Amino acid sequence: DPQKRAARLTFVIVGAGPTGVELAGTIAEMAHHTLPGDFRNIDTTKARVVLIEAGPRVLAGFADDLSAYAQASLEKIGVEVVLGLPVTEINREGVVFGGRLLEAKTRIWAAGVRASPAAEWLGAPSDRAGRVQVEDDLTIPGHP
Repeated sequence: DPQKRAARLTFVIVGAGPTGVELAGTIAEMAHHTLPGDFRNIDTTKARVVLIEAGPRVLAGFADDLSAYAQASLEKIGVEVVLGLPVTEINREGVVFGGRLLEAKTRIWAAGVRASPAAEWLGAPSDRAGRVQVEDDLTIPGHP
Protein backbone atom coordinates (compact mmCIF):
# COMPACT_ATOMS: atom_id res chain seq x y z
CA ASP A 1 0.00 0.00 0.00
CA PRO A 2 1.66 3.28 -1.10
CA GLN A 3 -0.04 5.25 1.70
CA LYS A 4 1.45 2.99 4.41
CA ARG A 5 4.89 3.16 2.79
CA ALA A 6 4.75 6.96 2.82
CA ALA A 7 3.74 6.92 6.51
CA ARG A 8 6.79 4.80 7.27
CA LEU A 9 9.00 7.46 5.72
CA THR A 10 8.57 9.98 8.50
CA PHE A 11 11.76 11.30 10.04
CA VAL A 12 11.54 13.23 13.30
CA ILE A 13 14.44 15.28 14.57
CA VAL A 14 14.08 16.63 18.11
CA GLY A 15 16.05 19.79 18.75
CA ALA A 16 16.56 22.69 16.35
CA GLY A 17 20.07 23.68 17.30
CA PRO A 18 22.89 23.45 14.75
CA THR A 19 22.89 19.63 14.76
CA GLY A 20 19.12 19.26 14.36
CA VAL A 21 18.90 21.91 11.64
CA GLU A 22 21.74 20.31 9.65
CA LEU A 23 20.25 16.82 10.00
CA ALA A 24 16.77 17.94 8.97
CA GLY A 25 18.10 19.72 5.90
CA THR A 26 20.32 16.82 4.86
CA ILE A 27 17.59 14.21 5.28
CA ALA A 28 15.10 16.32 3.31
CA GLU A 29 17.56 16.91 0.48
CA MET A 30 18.46 13.23 0.29
CA ALA A 31 14.86 12.02 0.44
CA HIS A 32 13.47 14.52 -2.03
CA HIS A 33 16.32 14.89 -4.52
CA THR A 34 19.12 12.33 -4.14
CA LEU A 35 17.35 9.03 -3.45
CA PRO A 36 14.21 8.96 -5.64
CA GLY A 37 15.95 7.29 -8.57
CA ASP A 38 17.39 4.56 -6.36
CA PHE A 39 14.08 3.06 -5.20
CA ARG A 40 11.39 1.45 -7.34
CA ASN A 41 8.88 0.62 -4.62
CA ILE A 42 9.28 3.59 -2.29
CA ASP A 43 8.52 7.17 -3.24
CA THR A 44 11.08 8.99 -1.13
CA THR A 45 9.80 12.34 -2.37
CA LYS A 46 6.79 11.78 -0.09
CA ALA A 47 8.99 11.42 3.00
CA ARG A 48 8.10 13.71 5.89
CA VAL A 49 10.89 15.42 7.75
CA VAL A 50 9.68 17.02 10.97
CA LEU A 51 11.95 19.18 13.14
CA ILE A 52 10.57 19.74 16.65
CA GLU A 53 11.92 22.44 18.96
CA ALA A 54 10.63 23.20 22.46
CA GLY A 55 11.83 26.79 22.22
CA PRO A 56 10.38 29.64 20.17
CA ARG A 57 12.80 29.44 17.22
CA VAL A 58 15.40 27.36 15.42
CA LEU A 59 19.07 28.09 16.10
CA ALA A 60 18.23 29.96 19.29
CA GLY A 61 21.90 30.78 19.92
CA PHE A 62 22.14 32.76 16.69
CA ALA A 63 20.88 36.22 15.72
CA ASP A 64 17.14 36.49 15.04
CA ASP A 65 17.59 37.17 11.32
CA LEU A 66 19.81 34.09 10.87
CA SER A 67 17.33 31.97 12.79
CA ALA A 68 14.47 33.18 10.57
CA TYR A 69 16.54 32.58 7.43
CA ALA A 70 17.40 29.02 8.53
CA GLN A 71 13.74 28.23 9.26
CA ALA A 72 12.59 29.62 5.92
CA SER A 73 15.31 27.64 4.12
CA LEU A 74 14.26 24.42 5.83
CA GLU A 75 10.59 24.96 5.05
CA LYS A 76 11.45 25.73 1.41
CA ILE A 77 12.99 22.26 1.03
CA GLY A 78 10.03 20.57 2.71
CA VAL A 79 11.00 20.33 6.37
CA GLU A 80 8.05 20.78 8.72
CA VAL A 81 9.24 22.98 11.60
CA VAL A 82 7.32 22.70 14.87
CA LEU A 83 8.20 25.30 17.53
CA GLY A 84 7.18 25.84 21.13
CA LEU A 85 6.20 22.24 21.86
CA PRO A 86 8.53 20.06 23.91
CA VAL A 87 8.66 16.34 23.23
CA THR A 88 7.17 14.57 26.25
CA GLU A 89 7.60 10.97 25.14
CA ILE A 90 9.36 8.84 22.56
CA ASN A 91 7.96 5.34 22.22
CA ARG A 92 7.70 2.44 19.76
CA GLU A 93 5.09 4.25 17.69
CA GLY A 94 6.79 7.64 17.44
CA VAL A 95 7.08 10.95 19.24
CA VAL A 96 4.57 12.66 21.54
CA PHE A 97 4.49 16.46 21.64
CA GLY A 98 1.68 18.90 22.22
CA GLY A 99 -0.42 16.04 23.54
CA ARG A 100 -0.45 14.17 20.23
CA LEU A 101 1.48 11.26 18.76
CA LEU A 102 3.37 11.65 15.51
CA GLU A 103 4.00 8.17 14.14
CA ALA A 104 7.58 7.76 13.00
CA LYS A 105 9.99 4.85 12.85
CA THR A 106 13.04 7.11 12.58
CA ARG A 107 13.49 9.42 15.56
CA ILE A 108 16.70 11.38 16.06
CA TRP A 109 17.51 13.16 19.31
CA ALA A 110 19.52 16.33 18.66
CA ALA A 111 18.31 18.38 21.62
CA GLY A 112 21.43 17.88 23.69
CA VAL A 113 21.84 16.17 26.99
CA ARG A 114 22.04 17.14 30.61
CA ALA A 115 23.98 15.28 33.27
CA SER A 116 21.92 13.41 35.83
CA PRO A 117 21.95 14.85 39.36
CA ALA A 118 23.99 11.82 40.54
CA ALA A 119 26.91 13.99 41.74
CA GLU A 120 24.53 15.86 44.00
CA TRP A 121 22.94 12.63 45.33
CA LEU A 122 26.36 11.19 46.07
CA GLY A 123 27.88 14.36 47.47
CA ALA A 124 30.63 13.84 44.89
CA PRO A 125 32.68 16.48 43.09
CA SER A 126 31.34 17.48 39.67
CA ASP A 127 32.46 19.53 36.70
CA ARG A 128 30.69 22.62 35.31
CA ALA A 129 28.21 20.44 33.38
CA GLY A 130 27.28 18.46 36.51
CA ARG A 131 29.12 15.26 35.55
CA VAL A 132 30.66 13.26 38.38
CA GLN A 133 34.42 13.65 38.46
CA VAL A 134 36.17 10.31 38.77
CA GLU A 135 39.68 8.96 39.24
CA ASP A 136 41.59 7.09 36.53
CA ASP A 137 40.02 3.82 37.73
CA LEU A 138 36.52 5.40 37.59
CA THR A 139 36.09 5.60 41.34
CA ILE A 140 34.82 8.75 43.02
CA PRO A 141 37.64 10.69 44.74
CA GLY A 142 37.89 9.55 48.36
CA HIS A 143 35.58 6.55 47.78
CA PRO A 144 37.55 3.48 46.70
